[in-house]
Amino acid sequence: MELQERLRNAIQLCDLEEEKKQLASSQSLPPEVSVDTLQFLLFLYIQQLNKVSLRTSLIGEEWPSPRNKSQSPDISVKSNCHNKNWNDYSHQAFVCDHLSDLLELLLDPEQLSASSHSTRSSLVCREAVVALSFLIEGTVSRAGKIYPLHELALWQPLHADSGFSKMSKTFSFFKLEAWLRAHLTVNPFGTSACLTSGKKLAWAHQVEGTTKRAKIACNTHVAPRMHRMVVMSQVHKQTLAKSSDTLVGAHVRIHRCNESFIYLLSPLRSVTIEKCRNSTFVLGPVETVLHLHSCDSVKVIAVCHRLSISSTTSCVFHILTPVRPLILSGNQSITFAPFHTHYPMLEDHMARTGLATVPNYWDNPLVICRESSDSNVFQLLPPCEFYVFIVPFEMEGDTTEIPGGLPPAYQKALSQREQKIHIWQKTVKEARLTKDQRKQFQLLVENKFYEWLVNTGHRQQLDSLVPPAVGSKQAAG
Repeated sequence: MELQERLRNAIQLCDLEEEKKQLASSQSLPPEVSVDTLQFLLFLYIQQLNKVSLRTSLIGEEWPSPRNKSQSPDISVKSNCHNKNWNDYSHQAFVCDHLSDLLELLLDPEQLSASSHSTRSSLVCREAVVALSFLIEGTVSRAGKIYPLHELALWQPLHADSGFSKMSKTFSFFKLEAWLRAHLTVNPFGTSACLTSGKKLAWAHQVEGTTKRAKIACNTHVAPRMHRMVVMSQVHKQTLAKSSDTLVGAHVRIHRCNESFIYLLSPLRSVTIEKCRNSTFVLGPVETVLHLHSCDSVKVIAVCHRLSISSTTSCVFHILTPVRPLILSGNQSITFAPFHTHYPMLEDHMARTGLATVPNYWDNPLVICRESSDSNVFQLLPPCEFYVFIVPFEMEGDTTEIPGGLPPAYQKALSQREQKIHIWQKTVKEARLTKDQRKQFQLLVENKFYEWLVNTGHRQQLDSLVPPAVGSKQAAG
């Protein structure tokens, strides 16, 4: 009943959004968009976390500088987390270094002295601390429930420490900052913690001849539901496939995977794919955001609430989404195509994530940041190049066809191709070949097919789907 109710709510929401869109169009009014102003200010400020230093890019290293030293006590983290997006220690260091600026940003303008900007005696309003919960959350005990920052700051036993005054309903800037600095720690459920102390997973065998070893870990055995994470890094020339409770509702981070085929056939919370090359990702429904960054020649097949793309090249997206895909900066040769596969549990998983088949804006992306070189940043896949994708695994479930079907132009292209195949089969049958001729013809077709598998790279995927030899080591994930 719960799954049916979530799916019903999703359909009603889609219908409501469509009605609002039609109403706005009929009245020539733009759709309403609103955000929390203070949270938006914080969002803009933290973009500095990944600010590029021109000096660093020119000389390779900014030295001497204590900021370049990893905050991690673990040597393995130092070598694996150069990317600030993945390094929770960099996140903590950034917040600590800029905490005063973050709090000052949330103050009412009249509280700032025009001469000295002294904030020692300033007061921080409750709404500002609520906005800060966008970045910070915590717990009163390490194994306890996770709370937003403002709930902890407003908790009666912590008023003296957080600087909250019941009389003014405000916080002392000085006490609030001191309290935060004394208790800020690295995210225990972040990517760095997952890689270093999470449960290691082995979902596939290392393909013979590869030189890199995949790093796959999860924190689902210790993290609260909303903080579940699965991290996959450096998967090289492998086919990985999983559908299990480990993935359900998890935030999935995929990093530096090359020449691989990855199937994650469970309902997912969010997915980030970064710095991957020449790989195919088949995902279960993504409840929130599917984001790609710095990828090259990647194919993504997914149902998702929202897709965003940045700094990618020659990538193909077969998607079903109720929100226009966001094309951010730095992209080249992006191709969009209709969602073209299914697996037995797909519709059930879509219901669990609240995703329906309508509306579907796969073919109507929104270019957020258009540069001079972005005039032809995306295209729609020509129907003549369209093929359906078959998930090569057996599962229990009721889904037997592509949810929502295919757009007419693509369905027509498939029908024409099938007709050509029937004509070819009929021609061969009517040729009345002898037994030797049939054997020779079959050998010719097989050789041509083998050449096609090698040239397209599909042979690697087929080889990796072959079960391992009996007696080989296997780890459960």
